[in-house]
Amino acid sequence: MEFAVAAEHYLAEARLSEGSRRVYRIALHTWAWLLVGRTPPVGAERRRAAPPVLPLALLDGPGAPRRVAEAFAARAEAVGARTANRELSALRAAARWWCARGWLAADPAEGLRPLPAAAPEPALTDAQVRAVLALRAPLREKVLWHLVRESGAPIERLLALDVDRLDPADRQARPVAGERPLRWRGGAARLLPLLIAGRSAGPLFLTDRRAPAGTPERDRCPLTGRARLSYRRAAELFTAATAPLDPAGRGWTLHRLAEPRR
Repeated sequence: MEFAVAAEHYLAEARLSEGSRRVYRIALHTWAWLLVGRTPPVGAERRRAAPPVLPLALLDGPGAPRRVAEAFAARAEAVGARTANRELSALRAAARWWCARGWLAADPAEGLRPLPAAAPEPALTDAQVRAVLALRAPLREKVLWHLVRESGAPIERLLALDVDRLDPADRQARPVAGERPLRWRGGAARLLPLLIAGRSAGPLFLTDRRAPAGTPERDRCPLTGRARLSYRRAAELFTAATAPLDPAGRGWTLHRLAEPRR
C-alpha cells in the first residue's frame, strides 16, 4: 500500500468536515515529505505539490518509531510546536485507522506526546548577528543566513527557492500566486550572484551530495544532480557553526537569526 493512497482511504472514511478533511490531507502529505527526509513545499506550492511516493510499510518495523520521532522533532524546529502537534494528531488518527485494518502492525507515533508551546526564543542581538555573519563559512550558508536576516521570509520558503525565480538585479524573488514578495538587502545581494554562477534552474540551496534515485526533478539541480537542502540540515549546520559564539557552547537555532518585527 502506498502512503498517499492509504491516506486517501482514511480520509474517505473519516468523520470530518470538508474543511478538516482538507487540513488533514495537507498534514498527511507533509508527513510524506518528512518521512523521506525532505523539506515540505510551502505556500501555494504546498497545496499543489504531489507528495513523494513511499510505501506505507515505511511506518512499520522496529525502525519506524525512531524515523517518526526524528521527523517530528525536525518539523517542530521548523514550524513550531503548535503546527507540529496538529500534524502529529493527523498522523496518529490515520495510523490508528490503518492499524485497525491490519495495514500497520502498530502505531509508530504511539510514544510521542504533543510538545508544550514553549515561549519563543529571543532573536539574536545585533552584536550576535554581526558575529554570525562574520563567521568563516561556506558560501551556501552565508547566503542563507543573510536571506534569513534580511528578507523576513519563513526559512522553509527560502529553502524552497529556485534559481529561475530569482531577480538578483532587483534584489527579489518572483512570487508564485498567493505569496508575498520576497526581497533582500545588500549582504545577500553581494553574495547571491556567486552562489548561482553558471546555474539557470533548479534549487537555490543544494546538498553536498547527488540526489538519491526517485528525487523529483524540481528538487534536484539539472547541472550537478544534487538535491535541495533540507531544513533539518540547514539548522544543524547553523547550530554547529554558532557553537563557539554561544556562551553555553550549544549553538543557536536558525530561526533566532531572523530580524525581529518592529
